[in-house]
Amino acid sequence: MKASAFLYPWDVVGDPRAADRVAALGVRQATLASAYHSTRALTPRHPRHRIVTARHAAVLFPPDARWEGRVPRPYPAAEWSPGDAFGAAAEALADADLEVHTWVVLAHNSRLGEEHPGTSVVNAYGDRYPWAPCIAQPGTRAYLVDLAAEAAVRPGARGTELESLGWYGLAHLHAHDKIGGVALGDAGHYLMSLCFCESCRAGYEAQGADPGALAAAVRAALEPVWRGAPSDGGWAGVEKLLGESDAAATRAWREGVARSLQEAAVAAVRAAAPDGFRVLLHADPVWHHCGANAGVDPAHILSVADGVVVPCTGGAGLLVPFAEQGGEGSALAANFTVVSGMGGAPRTLERDARQAMELGATELRLYHAGLASDGDLEAVRDALARL
Repeated sequence: MKASAFLYPWDVVGDPRAADRVAALGVRQATLASAYHSTRALTPRHPRHRIVTARHAAVLFPPDARWEGRVPRPYPAAEWSPGDAFGAAAEALADADLEVHTWVVLAHNSRLGEEHPGTSVVNAYGDRYPWAPCIAQPGTRAYLVDLAAEAAVRPGARGTELESLGWYGLAHLHAHDKIGGVALGDAGHYLMSLCFCESCRAGYEAQGADPGALAAAVRAALEPVWRGAPSDGGWAGVEKLLGESDAAATRAWREGVARSLQEAAVAAVRAAAPDGFRVLLHADPVWHHCGANAGVDPAHILSVADGVVVPCTGGAGLLVPFAEQGGEGSALAANFTVVSGMGGAPRTLERDARQAMELGATELRLYHAGLASDGDLEAVRDALARL
C-alpha cells in the first residue's frame, strides 16, 4: 500500500538529513506544503531551529506575474521560508527517491480576512470570521481557483492534495480558542457556520428564502443551545432546529456553491498540469461539515477528482461512503495522525491501517513526519515495514 508523509518545506530546507530520514520511514511519497495557513510548528530534529512561526497564510514559492495588480493576492513566506522554499525541499526529496506531491490549503486564510474584511464569512449575528473566506463571493472564488492551479502545479510535483476546498466556518482551532464553553453539536456548528454576506444573502433569496428572516430563524434556533439544551446530530438536527424549508434553502445554496468551486479548481489544476498529474481533495462525506476536510457528496467528488484524503484518526468509518461510490482507479487515502502529542497513535498504525484497508482504503497518509518525535517515527517505520 502506497504511503505518503506530510511535510513543510522548513522541515527539509537547511537539514541535509531530512529527506533521507523521511525516505527511511518506508513511504514512497512526500506531500509537501506549497500554500499553507498561519501556524506555529515544532521542528524537533532541525540543526538550525526548533520552532517556526508562520505569521500568516502564505505561498512557499515566489508567486508569478498573474497576480500583478490583483486583490486579493497570495503573500510569500518571506520571513520564515524565503525564496522558493518549496522548490528546494522538493528537489531534496526527489533526490531521496520520493515522489513529491503538493499540499495546498485554500479557503483558510486569516490575513485575507483581516486585510479585506468583506471577503469573510459573516454569521447570523453579524460576526465576521476572518479565517474563513466566503467561497460564494466571485472575487474570492477567482482567487482560490488561480491559487489552486499555481500552488498545485509546481516544478517536479506529480500530483496535489487540496485542503479546505469548500466552506470554512466556526471551527478553526484559532490561537487560544475559547469557543468550547457551549456544546453546539453538529447542528449548532452548521448554523453558526452559515454565511450572511451580501453574496450569500442573494443566494438564499434565489432559493426562495428571505435572508433577513432566515438569519432571524437561525438566531432563534440557537437560543436553546446557548441555554445548554443539546442539539441533535446530523442533518436531521439542522432541520429540527431551523425547519425543513429554511434548512433546504441553505443546503441548495451552499452545496451548489461548494460543488461548482471544487469543479472549477480541479479543472484549473488539470489545465495547468502535465499528463498523469493526480488531484486529490481532503474530504468529509457529510456534505454540511465545514473545515479543512471539506464536506462533499462522495459520488460527486469522485467524479470530479482522482480521489480523496479522509481523516481516520480515531476510526476509519468515514471511508465507507467513499468506498461505496469509488470507481476503479479512484484513490482513497486514509489519513492518520502519527504524532502522539497531537492525539495520534503511531504504535497502532499497523492495526489501524489494516482496518482502513478492509473499509476500502487504497493508500495511507501520515500526519506529520516533520512534527513527530523520533519515537513516533520509529513506530511508523516499524508499522510500514510490517504492512
